[in-house]
Amino acid sequence: MNLPYHFLGFILLYSLSPTTALGTEGERGARWNLRALYQAPKVYDDPGRSVDGVRALFYEGLPWKGKPTHVFAYYGAPKTEPGKKVPAMVLVHGGGGSAYIPWVKLWVSRGYAAIAMDTCGCVSSGGFQEHPRHADGGPPGWDASFTQLDEGIQDQWTYHAVADIILANSLIRSFPEVDSQRIGLTGISWGGYLACITSGVDARFRFVAPVYGCGFLGDNSVWGDSFHAMGEEKAKRWLGLWDPSVYLPKTKMPMLWVTGPNDFAYPMDSLQKSYRLPSSARTLSIRPGMAHGHGGPGENPEEIHAMADALFKGGSPLTMVTSQGRNGDTVWLTFAGSRPIAKIELNYTQDLGPWQTRVWKNIPAGVDLRRGQADAILPKGTTVYFFNIIDDRGLVASSEHVAVTARG
Repeated sequence: MNLPYHFLGFILLYSLSPTTALGTEGERGARWNLRALYQAPKVYDDPGRSVDGVRALFYEGLPWKGKPTHVFAYYGAPKTEPGKKVPAMVLVHGGGGSAYIPWVKLWVSRGYAAIAMDTCGCVSSGGFQEHPRHADGGPPGWDASFTQLDEGIQDQWTYHAVADIILANSLIRSFPEVDSQRIGLTGISWGGYLACITSGVDARFRFVAPVYGCGFLGDNSVWGDSFHAMGEEKAKRWLGLWDPSVYLPKTKMPMLWVTGPNDFAYPMDSLQKSYRLPSSARTLSIRPGMAHGHGGPGENPEEIHAMADALFKGGSPLTMVTSQGRNGDTVWLTFAGSRPIAKIELNYTQDLGPWQTRVWKNIPAGVDLRRGQADAILPKGTTVYFFNIIDDRGLVASSEHVAVTARG
């Protein structure tokens, strides 16, 4: 990629600014120079990869090992009347993924501007196949981050990936057709992990919706073997710098957590500890049978669309679970919302062991719509349960899951 750089001042800004203080060994978390990252980065169009009204571009990322980097992205926006501004979404792919044209188009079809960036130094072909790295990419991503602790904090993948998201936010809000007060963030798997971290760093987002991703990866996640291979000291350092649990307590915007109860990477116990950390409002949407992946399940949840429309377009929000509890074998919840309720189900498992292998069943709950209440009798042998409220749109709002440790 032959692009003009003009990077000397950029590098000095990021390396010498007094606000770039970084975490050191023993500290929890890293710090980013938000004063610099909140400025729109310089952009270079890539017309050869632009297609169907979706603009391909590179924007300037943070220096990596003293060298300039560029971040590849796709951007799209709906056609609007002159002077009219639209809401926007920042879209973060997961492991093995990249910037996806179909994801951008999905949000454009909903009336939103959208930017999807690559966080691993790759150039996307626009679809869901493999994506080659380019010469000006930053550090290699996701799993490679476990081997980067001996590098400077500012040269590690998570540091760059979070900065890429913040810069994408700064870029999209600089476009004249975008309403800077109506921008949301969603990410899939490792992108959900990054969205969790970013939610505690970039307060400009109006809401954040992690799909699958969460924190407490050292407690329970598919990366247990990776932490074991690192050794206790390095694992502790990595988790102290890069686990989302370090950043989620700083999150101030509403969050929507979307997943399935059998997710192979981010189990329900780690998810629950994560969504309890922010002080802001939270909504859960836990769908039994939800697959883990790109190309549909991670991009398409209509619950994310509904939350965005509720915040940005005056649409109907998801139903709120206002309280829940248990009296002996009777479990209950209360709820509030503006949409008609189609049904409420009690999801339960009678299994123990890994979350990924538990079998989930459901039974209808008794519903009192006038009082906004529902209850059910726990089936014999239940080990974990949660309620799903399904509204007339088929959208799911879930209660917290509860582990049944003793039965009367």
